[in-house]
Amino acid sequence: MKSYRELIEQTFEFPQKEFKVRDNELLFNDVPLMDIIKQYGTPLKLTYLPRISENIRFAQATFNAAMERFRYNGKYTYCYCTKSSHFSFILEEALKNDIHIETSSSFDIPIVRSLYERGKISKDTYIICNGFKMPLYRQYITELLNDDFKNCVPILDNLSEIDHYEANVNQPYQVGIRVAADEEPKFEFYTSRLGIRYSDINSFYKDKIEKSEKASLKMLHFFINTGIKDTAYYWSELSRFIFKYCELKKLCPTLDSIDIGGGFPIKTSLTFRYDYKYMIEQIVENIKWICEKNNVPVPNIFTEFGSYTVGESGAVLYQVVDQKLQNDKELWYMIDGSFITHLPDAWGLNQKYILLAVNKWDDPFHKINMGGLTCDSHDYYNSEAHTGEVFLPMINDEEPLYIGFFHTGAYQESLGGYGGIQHCLIPAPKHVLIDRNEDGEITTQLFAPEQTQESMLNVLGYPIK
Repeated sequence: MKSYRELIEQTFEFPQKEFKVRDNELLFNDVPLMDIIKQYGTPLKLTYLPRISENIRFAQATFNAAMERFRYNGKYTYCYCTKSSHFSFILEEALKNDIHIETSSSFDIPIVRSLYERGKISKDTYIICNGFKMPLYRQYITELLNDDFKNCVPILDNLSEIDHYEANVNQPYQVGIRVAADEEPKFEFYTSRLGIRYSDINSFYKDKIEKSEKASLKMLHFFINTGIKDTAYYWSELSRFIFKYCELKKLCPTLDSIDIGGGFPIKTSLTFRYDYKYMIEQIVENIKWICEKNNVPVPNIFTEFGSYTVGESGAVLYQVVDQKLQNDKELWYMIDGSFITHLPDAWGLNQKYILLAVNKWDDPFHKINMGGLTCDSHDYYNSEAHTGEVFLPMINDEEPLYIGFFHTGAYQESLGGYGGIQHCLIPAPKHVLIDRNEDGEITTQLFAPEQTQESMLNVLGYPIK
C-alpha cells in the first residue's frame, strides 16, 4: 500500500507554498509543527502572524499595480474588517501595514480607542462604521466625530440614522451610504436587509445630506455576500453599483470614494485556484470604463477584507486519541477536542478546511471518519472540499498520530464563544502565537492556556471554594 505522503503528492500539486514535509513531518509556513506540539501539547490553536502582513501587502501591491497599469486616477485603501477576529495581536500585526479599520458594532469602538491610546492608529485613520446601529453604537460614533477622528465615516444603513448625528455631532463630518445589493438568485431573499434601497438613494441624499450644514457624503458602500467571484452575478451587481456612483457624483461633488466590501476567498483545499491579480485588474478596469462612459472622475477604492486578512494565519492541531471500528466499514478516529466548539464553521456551515496529518507521512493510509469529544452526533468531520472522504495515516504502532486543520483563523473564536461556556463543557484549547524575529528565527508565545473548569463554573454561577 502507498504511503500517506505518496497519496498527497499524487492527488495534489505538493508541496505548496505554506505546506511541505521534512523527515515525514509537516511544516506550516516553514514552522515544524511537531516541535510546537512537543512544547505545548494538544489540542492547540495557533496563529502564524507573518501571514497576515503577507496577505495585506499582496493585495495592496496588486491593487496599486492595477491602478498604475490602467492609469486609474484614484487611491486604494485597505481596511481590516474587525469582526473576523478582534484579538489585539491580530489588529497589531495588521496595523503594521498602513491599513485602516472597518467596524460592525458598538463594542468595536472601545477597541478603536484602545488602539489610539497605544499609538497603533491616529485620528487620521479611516474608521468605516458599518452595520445597523443601535443607540450605543451611534453614541460612540458621535463621540469619535466630536473628538476629531475626522476619518470616522458612519455608513448609513437606514433613512433615519443620520438624524442622530445631525442632532449630536458638533462639527463637520463625513458619511457613507450603504447600497442594498440584490442577493444571489438562489438566495432566500431578493434584496439584502442591509443598506438603503437603490431607488431611495438620490432622494435621501437630497433630503437629508445635501441640506445639512455639517454632513457631507464621502462614500458609497456595497457588499456581496457570496464574495468577489468571477460570475455574471458579481459583475452585474458591481456595474449597477458603479452606475449609481456616477449618477450620485453628478449631484454630489464631495462624493469621491467607493467601498466594494470584502469577499476575497481563502484557500480551504489543496486544490484551491483563484486568480487574485486577474480579479483586481478586472475590478479596476470595469470601474474606470463605467466612469469614463458617464464622464465622471473615478472614485478612490476602499476594501474591507476580513477572512482574507486573517484566515490563512490560523491552524488547530489535535492528537488522535483512539480509533473505533463501529461496523464493518466505518472506522472512527477520535480527537482530543471538538469540532462544534473549536471549529464551529465546520459544524454549523459545513465549512471545509485543509486537513493534513502532522506526522507519520511515511505510513500507509486508510479512509476514516473523525469524531469530536462531545456527545453530540453532529460532532464529526468526514469529507474534504475536493472529495467526500477523509484519508489519514494508519495508527499501527506506538507513535501517536497528530493532525491539523489549516486556515482556520477567521471567525472561529467569536462564533465559538471564546472564554465562555463550551458545548459539553469541552474546554477551549491553548492558543499559541508564532512570529519571526528580525533574523527570521521562529518565536512562540502562549497567548492563552487551555480553558479551566474554574472559569466555566464561575460563568455558570457555581462558587469555587
